[in-house]
Amino acid sequence: MKNKLLARTARLGGLSSALLLAGCELDVLDPKGPVGEGVKTLITTSVIAMLIVVVPTIILTLWFAWQYRQSNTSAEYLPKWSHSNKIEVVIWGVPSLIILFLAVITYQTCHSLDPYKPLEAEANTKPLHVQVVAQDWKWLFIYPEQGIATVNQLAMPVNTPVDFDITSDSVMNSFFIPRLGSMIYAMAGMQTQLHLLASEPGDYMGESANYSGRGFSDMRFHALAMSNDEFNAWVEKVRASSEQLDSQTYPKLAAPSEANPVEYFAHVEPGMFNTIVAKYNNGMVMDKSTGKMIQVQQSAMSDMNMKE
Repeated sequence: MKNKLLARTARLGGLSSALLLAGCELDVLDPKGPVGEGVKTLITTSVIAMLIVVVPTIILTLWFAWQYRQSNTSAEYLPKWSHSNKIEVVIWGVPSLIILFLAVITYQTCHSLDPYKPLEAEANTKPLHVQVVAQDWKWLFIYPEQGIATVNQLAMPVNTPVDFDITSDSVMNSFFIPRLGSMIYAMAGMQTQLHLLASEPGDYMGESANYSGRGFSDMRFHALAMSNDEFNAWVEKVRASSEQLDSQTYPKLAAPSEANPVEYFAHVEPGMFNTIVAKYNNGMVMDKSTGKMIQVQQSAMSDMNMKE
């Protein structure tokens, strides 16, 4: 009776686990860009290398338990055995070689996928520049060259490198699009960089990968990869919005909100991103072209700080 109950419990537990896992999507293992492909290759190669130790260890554990069970009188009994050079070479040599192999491929991959390193593209393809601001609890995307901004929706042309400048106007956060690649932190008063590329059209989920308060679970956005014509049409759609984003309207947007809907801003005040960064640095921000700190226009900062 007890065995039947245990068997039923085990089957129920297995079924429950299968149902729970059925709702999971391993986006990192289904990449849609070169950076994501590099991350997937590193993960799968590392797992396979580690299984070289894990699988034989599991098999030998089960084999030893069976071979040297108490009822097996034919097994060799060596009560004074204590050492074997061959065994020592195997149990130390193989893991050491695997660790060395993992160290080499991790070093090479980390440098080849450096988030600050621009991605290669066709000669006639101009990278898209996007400025990202993490807020409570939403993502603001500023397109300085197009003069527009969006909330919780990011659009990009397929096979076009996207150069991200990332900061936070609140607590430390983390910007992550699992199917496109690397995660990078967003920190107030600082600018981090990330370079990604989508190789296939699609709607890819982006998220915050760093807990930032009660609205963290809904701090998600849609990354839309589309053709150049579709991207141009999307830009015109945003420009048709009646909303403007400047030092007067920004504080209202920056106020904490949860499960924020997608918003479009037809016009963005020039230098808005630098103003957000500079207000945590006594009005200073780093100029990427020169690597030097520059002063941001005080009037814009004063308007934003007064509203807040």
